[in-house]
Amino acid sequence: SRTLQRGPVQGKILILTICAAGIGGTFQYGYNLTIINAPTVFIQSFINETWLDRTGTALEGKMITLVWSFIVSVYPLGGLVGALIAAPMAVKMGRKKSLLLNNAFVAFAALLVGFSRMAKSFEMILLSRFFAGINSGVAMSIQPMYLGESAPKELRGAVAMTSASFTALGLVLGQVAGLREILGAEESWPILLASNVVPGLIQLMLLPWAPESPRYLLIDRGDQDSCISALQQLRGSNDLSSEMKEILVEQAALQGQAAKAPWELWRNRAVRWQFITVMVLSSAMQLCGNDSMYFYASYVFQEAGIPYDKIQYSVIGTGSCELVMSMTCVRICVGRRVLLIGGYSLMATWAILFMVALVTCWALSNFWMPYLSMACIFAYILSFGIGPAGVTGIIPTEIFDQVSRPAAYTISGSLLWINLFLVGLAFPFVMESLGSFCYLPFFTVCVGTALYAWFFLPETKGKSFLEISEEFVKRNFGDQSCDNAWVCPEEIISTRL
Repeated sequence: SRTLQRGPVQGKILILTICAAGIGGTFQYGYNLTIINAPTVFIQSFINETWLDRTGTALEGKMITLVWSFIVSVYPLGGLVGALIAAPMAVKMGRKKSLLLNNAFVAFAALLVGFSRMAKSFEMILLSRFFAGINSGVAMSIQPMYLGESAPKELRGAVAMTSASFTALGLVLGQVAGLREILGAEESWPILLASNVVPGLIQLMLLPWAPESPRYLLIDRGDQDSCISALQQLRGSNDLSSEMKEILVEQAALQGQAAKAPWELWRNRAVRWQFITVMVLSSAMQLCGNDSMYFYASYVFQEAGIPYDKIQYSVIGTGSCELVMSMTCVRICVGRRVLLIGGYSLMATWAILFMVALVTCWALSNFWMPYLSMACIFAYILSFGIGPAGVTGIIPTEIFDQVSRPAAYTISGSLLWINLFLVGLAFPFVMESLGSFCYLPFFTVCVGTALYAWFFLPETKGKSFLEISEEFVKRNFGDQSCDNAWVCPEEIISTRL
């Protein structure tokens, strides 16, 4: 076995890897999700003025709203494209290089929107949001994969859950940057929308100092020396023998297998319950309505009766709630299953209370009921941060093997972006048709997901990838023998390093 002597860099490389991957990764998702809210009126005016200059006639209000809805909805469509290309990027270039190259998309997006007013082209804003979506889609798939493969077993959950912390940090900073006192004024909206290039530049400066995923280096590329070097950087003085043995076991079990395509997971009985789990949890991530709230937070608070002059500060409170809870949950020492069940159960509870508060507000007109509604929204977001926000991104890393993991993240990311698009599109109509009971669909999703986690999801905390795989082998095959499952023969276990 090989070990590294204690030194001043002990542990710092892992922290650097977490921060470098996060700032240009899921941070971008949260940031781009919220910076679009503040300049809504200004961009709509710009669309009308541009059309007036071109044709001599002003656009109708409905057409302006339609163009604006395209600008908002093209972001998740770009995210879907990013999720689809993330798997081949991660396999061919590696996790680290893929994240570095991904910054080209956000740089191009910033250039487009930064010069859109000068060029008098609202189409450039549309394209900018699309490329920003591609950047976020790639990052949302590769960052948790990279961190999950780089972290030690005992810290894997805490490290991977930092993805949720960076998402929440992006949400808050995007909301703060959009304040009228900062970049939310009419003259500065192109700078606000182009500011997403800054996190990308920070990642380009930091990430080259971090190592590539050790599992990718050994299992995908067969480079044992580079794998050991990466592990030494990431682990400091820890003994590498047991971890190298585990990676060699997986390499031997997957010998000769090529990276799987998403449709192959659908047909493979050996990963049936893993596939179902990713489908359920990734869909619930958006169908619970939490992220769509950031598109329409102002509208929801207005409907709840919050005074107009306090709405923008209330909106910042939504992101702050998720940030506080996601950072707290990194330290929570309970399992993934408990966090998911607890998070979705609490969300269902707050959804009920929110609807009761809305009904009471309209029926009794109590002055304090709007603030109770606001408190329920904050509690709903806090509960989302307890588990679903962080755990959902970890699960594909833990329950799929190396050759199936990129395809699993393609499926997970695609569902995330498709459902974000659909819920974001449908949310105003849900509000209009259900009124005070607008959270009823979200309540149903939360209850159903909590029940699924209770009955079908095994605990993965503190287990090796091999141990988790054996849990699913039992669920997929029962007592039957299986030829395609990832098993661990004694001759592989005894491999000497």
